[in-house]
This record gives sequence, C-alpha cells and structure tokens, in this order.
Amino acid sequence: MDSSLMPLTLMLIGFFFLMIYPQMRRQKKEKKFLSELKVGTRVVTKSGLHGKIVEIKDGSETCVIQTMAGKIRYEISAISLEMSKKLNKK
Repeated sequence: MDSSLMPLTLMLIGFFFLMIYPQMRRQKKEKKFLSELKVGTRVVTKSGLHGKIVEIKDGSETCVIQTMAGKIRYEISAISLEMSKKLNKK
C-alpha cells in the first residue's frame, strides 16, 4: 500500500469504529427490544407518554397503550428503549 494512502485508510477505519459501528449496535439493540415487547410491559414513548401495553396487533406495527387517560394506539417504533428501561429498572 502506498504510504500516502495509509493516513486516509486509518481515518476511515477510525471513523467506522467511532461513528458507524456504535450506531449499528444501538439499532440492533432497539430492534431486539421492540420485537420482545409483550402485553403488560410498562413503556415510555419517544414523545414522553407513560403507559402499559394492553394489546399488540399481529401483522401490523401498532400496539394499544393503557394510560391514566385511557387507551391509545401507537406505532411500536415510537416506543423509547432508553426511557422504557429506566422506567422498568425502578
């Protein structure tokens, strides 16, 4: 390899491990979390809504969340991994 390309190659490898790889790991964890959701799980949505899952529709990407104000249908992708884990940790 040409010595002038070595710094560029190292920068690209560093960029991958500092920027892209952690994002890929985070997306994988979030996808796993969302696929393991079940009825009765307490969750927090990305908009800050707290509630408990009472129904998950098979075939669609929605769930029904019971809150103190009633039941609301939400997209499963709108559930926050970090905030839901904090809620369930207590």
